[in-house]
Order: sequence, then structure tokens, then C-alpha cells
Amino acid sequence: MTKTILLATTALIFSGSAALAQSAPTTTTPAVTADADQQGVLIFTPDFFADQRPNTALDMVNRVPGFSISDGDGSRGFEGSVGNVLINGSRPASKNDAGSSVLARTLVSNVERIELIRGGAPGIDMQGYSVVVNVVLKSQSSRQSILSWNAALFEGGQDLYGASYQFTAKEGDRSWGITLSDGISMNDSDGVGRVRRVDANGSVLRDEATADSNYGGGTSGRVNFATPLFGGKIDLTARYGVNDFNASYVQSAPAILRESLFEEEGSSGEFGAVYTRPMGDRLSSETRFIHEFSDFEAVSLSRNRVGGVDSPEQRFASDGQASETILRSSLRFEQSAALTLEGGGEVAYNRLETDQAFSIGGTPIPLPSASVTVEETRGEVFGKGTWRPRTDLTLEGGLRVEASTITQSGDADQDKSFVFAKPRFLVTWTPMAQTQVRVRVEREVGQLDFGDFAASADLDEENVFGGNADLEPEQRWIGEVTLERRFLDDGIVSIGLRHDEISDVIDAIPLDDGLSAIGNIGDGTLDQLALNIVLPMDWAGFTGGQLGFRNTWNSTEVTDPTTGEARPISGVRRSQAVISLSQDITSWKLQWGAAFIPKLGQYSYDPDQTSGFIGHDYFEAWAEYKPTATLSIRAQVNIWNDIEFERIVYADRTTRAVDFIESRTVDPRTFYSVRLRKTF
Repeated sequence: MTKTILLATTALIFSGSAALAQSAPTTTTPAVTADADQQGVLIFTPDFFADQRPNTALDMVNRVPGFSISDGDGSRGFEGSVGNVLINGSRPASKNDAGSSVLARTLVSNVERIELIRGGAPGIDMQGYSVVVNVVLKSQSSRQSILSWNAALFEGGQDLYGASYQFTAKEGDRSWGITLSDGISMNDSDGVGRVRRVDANGSVLRDEATADSNYGGGTSGRVNFATPLFGGKIDLTARYGVNDFNASYVQSAPAILRESLFEEEGSSGEFGAVYTRPMGDRLSSETRFIHEFSDFEAVSLSRNRVGGVDSPEQRFASDGQASETILRSSLRFEQSAALTLEGGGEVAYNRLETDQAFSIGGTPIPLPSASVTVEETRGEVFGKGTWRPRTDLTLEGGLRVEASTITQSGDADQDKSFVFAKPRFLVTWTPMAQTQVRVRVEREVGQLDFGDFAASADLDEENVFGGNADLEPEQRWIGEVTLERRFLDDGIVSIGLRHDEISDVIDAIPLDDGLSAIGNIGDGTLDQLALNIVLPMDWAGFTGGQLGFRNTWNSTEVTDPTTGEARPISGVRRSQAVISLSQDITSWKLQWGAAFIPKLGQYSYDPDQTSGFIGHDYFEAWAEYKPTATLSIRAQVNIWNDIEFERIVYADRTTRAVDFIESRTVDPRTFYSVRLRKTF
């Protein structure tokens, strides 16, 4: 019923927005224009954002109607793994120097305009996204600094503090900068609660209080440098940092104490270089080199004391090193304003070396693939083209062909080779300035997590996983259509329908000796409905106000490898609706907003148990005061209602008789966030 009501509301907005725009007070401003030659490109000048008093380019992009920043998934390789933010038509020199990070250290005074590109534009590499933002910077010389301090304060929990300093300078075509950061890591569902475990007959086995805590942080430094070189331009970036994370989960009752503890320390770094050069009036080249490395040491402990008697301690320890090296080169040829062709190739080498050890009471327990080295050599060639036969129609087509070999050594010695063709076709039709239809057909190949080749543990849920030497990439054929309607300058309604045919679904599989692992479980499907509504409220007398709703409904299906029955795919949320309200009060130099999530949750389906959570009534409210053009003070509060965790553990894998059912209710700690930011 909810879906029916929402879709009916959407239909009314689609059909009535033109009349509403005619009857409402005129709010159109030249700060928002459409490219005369490309109806799929909207241009936002700084005047559009004046009422919000932004300090950085990130503040501006976050206010572009209908756009949400994605920094990419950081997966192996470059093509298809980076974000949807471009700076002067290009992405940053490193995958981990995210577009949002670059924007956060760019002051508003250096922004000439922001282009919202829907469906493609000449000289723009969409990297598989239907919509990207291109931030065009001014060429003027400048020096600027951004100093920020932030805190997350938990009621009854671990308070966290962080700070950063960013300096950038530009003289002509040369620029450089440095970023020093002391960041924080946290879990917004930490709290206290109670766990209750019953057997198949309903008899109570446990009834204990719980408390959990997760926190960490990292200190890092980054340098950036860009300068003209040999008729082109080179961008360089380098970063190094150290990080740590701690987690604890405690259950207690009279004469009972159960503890699950986790500690991890590590370091990481990277170097990136991008060289771009025009090779004529219509031909240009781009070459990228990226090298990333990391190391880690982690320990998980499980300790139980019942009636004064200690159970044997369970200990899972792991350490390892990982690296990735990428070399990518491409040529782009602009035949005309309507036709752009691009081709190139990418080679990459990935390596993970890891050692794990599991023991109970000091006695080692053998695990499949406890110590492994995984190496991948991969090459890819690609070609793509963007053609605009009319100003209201854009066609994009391309083909990537990937060949790779994955080699394992250590506890498992074998190698596998793969070849995948990845075609893509996108149609963008803009029949009128405020309406656009996008259709996409694409084959995607997932990136393997090398950590799944090795053993792992989740001791708080009494799970130890073996590694899987036979893991193969997941493949998807995707069909998607999106209808977008804009109204009242910054109002938007977007509806998307998507269907995935999935091969070699990655999920949990059973192993011998009662263990499980991450593996391929066969074919599956995904059906998705995505809805996004942004409604400006000036017409209703709520000056500067904006009402929003967004949700993605997912329905998945795969055959369970243990039961042989159809079930959802693990870890995919069926729904997570977000209702938001915000307002800019220019006279007070203030913005405020609130967001509400009525319900969210997800489940995992392992051979020996089904587990998941459902959260209720997540509320977030914030206010940001900007007394001057260079000072920002932001405060935020986050409040949960209860989160309900459930775990059904089976006595065996054949009959799937219930051994016990564990229910845990957590009252997450309310926490307050504060950020001070000064630009100069």
C-alpha cells in the first residue's frame, strides 16, 4: 500500500508540476542554465548557492538538486571503480583521493561554475555513471587554508575528536597543496541492551545484559602537485597514514561474563600520477599510474566466565600486506561537437599476503587457507563512443574486454584465468528542458575481495570462516530505465526501474568440518525500484524550505546451497526510506535540516544460521551557522530507537532443526557532533 500511495503522489507531481510552476511566484534565476547545445547539461554558477553561504566547493555540490556524491567503491582497477565528481573534466590522480576530498579543500572563491552532466558531454569520461558533476575552477592565482575541528560525543560512550589542516596554492597553471588529518571512526549503533536466547521449545537458555563499543581513527598526510610539462600537464599526489580500530561486545548477568574483543592496527599509503596532453585540435591523451599499499595486524578474542569458571579462550589472529599497481592510458578523439571516441588499455597487479591462526585454550585449530598469498595480473582494453545526433538525444556505447589470472600459494596452490567482455549501452533523451529519460544496458563484472580467499572469524557470533580457493567474480547483466522531471528550479522527481540477471552470486557456502566460507552459489536476480523526490517549499510560504523523500526497494532471489530453496541474497536491504526537511534562513545566516528513517534492516543466510537486524526510527537533526564568509559552526544530533538483532542457529545442515534463537535488543547511544571550520 505504501508503494501505491507514493507512486500516485509522484504521478501527481509529474502531471501537475508545470501548472504549479506557472501559478507559483517566479523564482527562476540565471544562476541555473541549460547548455544550449546539450539539454542534458545543467550549469550552476556561484550565484545559485549564495543563499546557502557555502565555504567550500563540497558545500556547493552537496546542494546541487537531485545529485548525490559517490566516491566510488575503491575496488581493484581504475575503470568503473572511481566516483562521479570531476574537477576541470578529470578525476583526481589517485583512487583514494576522492572527489569529495578535493572539493572539501577547494574554496568557493575558486569555483567558476558547476556542470551537472546527465548522459554524457564532449570530453567527459562518465566512467559508467549516468550523472556526474564537473566542477570548473577559475584560473586565478590564490593561496588558501582550511582549518577544521570536529567531535562526536556519545551519551555514556567513547567520545572522539578529530582535526585537519588543508593548504592549497595556485600560480598560473601550477598548483600545490598539503593535507594533514587526524580522523575518527565510529559506529552509530553502539549502545546497551539485553540478549535473550531460547531453545526450540521456548525454554530460556540465556537472559543477559549487553554493551558494545566500536571506535578508532587514523592520522595521515597528503601532498599534491600539478604543473605544465612537455606540452601537457602532470598531476601528482602522495599519501601515508596509520590507523587503528577497537571493538568490544560484552554480555553479563550474575556470575556470568562473556567478552568478545577486537583490535586492529595498520598503515597505508599511495602514489598517483596523471599526465594529460593535447595531441592536436581534436585528439588528447591521458596516462595514469597508481600504486597503493597497506599492512595490518588484528586480534579477536572470546572469553567466557560462567559461575566462576573460565571457558577456554578463543583467539583469532591475522596479519598481512596488500598492494595494487595500475597503469592506464587512453586516447580521446573529438570528431565533432556531436561525436567523441575513446580507446585505451589498463594493466594491473594486485597482491595480498596474509597469515591467520585460530586457537582454543592455546591449542591450534587448523583452518582451510589460513596462510595464503593471492596475486592477480589483469589486463583490459576498452573502446567507447558518445554520439549526439540531436541536442535532445545522446547515445553512448562501449566495450571493455578483461583478461586476468589469479594465482594462490601457501596453504592452497592453484591458478585460474578469466576472460570477460563487458559491453555498455546508454541512451539519454531530453524531450524538453525539464524532463529526461535514461536507459542503460550493461554487463558488469564484480571485483573479488582477496580477503575472502583466506580464513576469517566473527567470534561474537561464534563463527569461524575458512578461506575459499575457488572463488570467481560475480557477473551481472543490468537493464535500467530512469525517468527524471525537474520543476521550480531545484525541484526533482526521479523514478528508476532496474533488473539484474546475476551469475556466480557471491554469498556464504558450506565447507567440510562444520565450517563455511564466502563463495559462488549460482544464479540469482535483483529487481529494484528507486524513487527520489525533492520539493521546494517557497510556493507554500515556507521560504527557503525543501522537503525530500528517497527510497530504493530491492527484491532479490537465489537458491540456497545448503537447503536448495529460494531465498534473498545476503546483505541486500529490502528498503530504507529517508524523509528529510531543510531550510535556509538567509537573514540569520543559518541553515538547518532533519532526516528520518522509519525502518531499515538486512539479513545474512549462512549454512548454520540466519542472522540480521531491524532498526526503527532513526532521527538526525543539524544546524549550521555561518557568522562570516570564512567561519562555519555546525552541530548535529543523532537519535535511534531500538535496534533488534536476531540469530537463528540450526542444529545441523541436513534437517535444519532449530538449535536456539537469540534475540538482542539494543538502545543505541544518542550522540552529538560538532564541527568548526575556518577558511583563510
